[in-house]
Amino acid sequence: MKSLIWFRNDLRVHDNTALHAATKPGQNPDGCVALFVIPPTQWKRHDYAPVRVDFILRNLVILSKSLEALSIPLRIIHADQESEIPNLILREAQELKCGALHFNREYEVDEAARDARVTSLLGSKDITVCAHHDQTALPPGSVRTQENKPFTVFTPFKKRWGVFHVEQGGTPVLAAPKPQAATRISPSPIPASVPGFKSTIDPTLWPAGEDAAMNALRKFAHERIYRYKSDRDYPAIPGTSQQSVALATGVISPRQCLAVAIEASGGKLDGGGPGPMHWISEIVWREFYVHVVEAFPRVCMHRAFKPATDKIVWSHDERLFERWKAGTTGVPIVDAAMRQLNQTGWMHNRLRMVAAMYLTKDLFIDWRWGEKYFMQNLVDGFLASNNGGWQWSASTGTDAAPYFRIFNPVSQSRSYDPEGTFIRKYCPELASLDNHEIHEPYSDETGVAPLRRSKLDYPEPIVDHRKARDYVLAAFKAMGSA
Repeated sequence: MKSLIWFRNDLRVHDNTALHAATKPGQNPDGCVALFVIPPTQWKRHDYAPVRVDFILRNLVILSKSLEALSIPLRIIHADQESEIPNLILREAQELKCGALHFNREYEVDEAARDARVTSLLGSKDITVCAHHDQTALPPGSVRTQENKPFTVFTPFKKRWGVFHVEQGGTPVLAAPKPQAATRISPSPIPASVPGFKSTIDPTLWPAGEDAAMNALRKFAHERIYRYKSDRDYPAIPGTSQQSVALATGVISPRQCLAVAIEASGGKLDGGGPGPMHWISEIVWREFYVHVVEAFPRVCMHRAFKPATDKIVWSHDERLFERWKAGTTGVPIVDAAMRQLNQTGWMHNRLRMVAAMYLTKDLFIDWRWGEKYFMQNLVDGFLASNNGGWQWSASTGTDAAPYFRIFNPVSQSRSYDPEGTFIRKYCPELASLDNHEIHEPYSDETGVAPLRRSKLDYPEPIVDHRKARDYVLAAFKAMGSA
């Protein structure tokens, strides 16, 4: 009998828990077969961005070649409806004479329910199903409070995560398997595109494949990780790793990221240099949000993490929302951020917070609208992190800080793009303004706003930040969050 390995958001042969388990020496005398299901309806319902689908397809091409070198053919099947997936996998397993199915768990509500249906159906046909933890370094549910409850605040979670990581002996990286017995099964062709997901983003911005991801990670570790803490908030300089793209699709694992960061910090998980330590903290943030998804399924159901904030009556002003989406709010740093997203499929992390807080606090528009738009456009769209970030910005999530944390976008702009370099790149119509004026071209400090004095083709701000802040504070107080 053979084993069937169902790939999802884990498109790699190195450090892949399900692949490692399925290919243990002597376990499959008849070899293994890999499987990937293309589910356009599910991707559309879950707001997959066209750029993300394009990235997945390009990675499948490389994964297929890597698996072929291991004598593991990659089969591709299409599922028009999510409900078809269990029966399609069963049919594939039976036709290929597979006695076991291996996959790495996904923790979102719909995905977990789908996997349960697959497990039940195949189990009823005497096919062994083995589900593995792989998406995080430490399995969701394993890091809990002393009262055996899930953590709801990041800092104590991080402390306990670090202790548990050490207690478990770290998270070793698994090697790629050795070549298997040949199956005489041909791999499937990889489609160049999927209807309904035509990307307009230059694919060369996001190179595919494990080698590209690992090379980028090592380059970051050798050249920039030591300055990460000081550089990470400045969008005009390459201060981040951009590994979120590879992590979201599973082209690289969090364990591989941790291993490189720990090596850069002199073998220390804690107490190393500020750059590596801060980057490790960002990996743990990702872990935290996945643990939240597993423990509090409501965040997958368009619900606020803090149930009390479901009472907030958000604005649903489509006109203002369209201005935010297009990057024409009249606030240069917000507009530059949105244009970066629309043009590249990615946005700098500091600007994700600035843009999200502007939508939810200045425009007081429902955070779910912004969450959805980001997912529909991000190459690194990942529900746990995206939802966690949006709810943090909207003060409906796990953030322990009070609801009155409200970014002033102009202050953020002056602090993190002081010379306006990033703004000039994505808002070239403002390039002629000096380094002071460019952050607030509508200010009347000199008597005549630079926007009008220079006759620039750029909109005036759609809302007044001070008035918006007062409105938000009153709204949160009214629903009893004070």
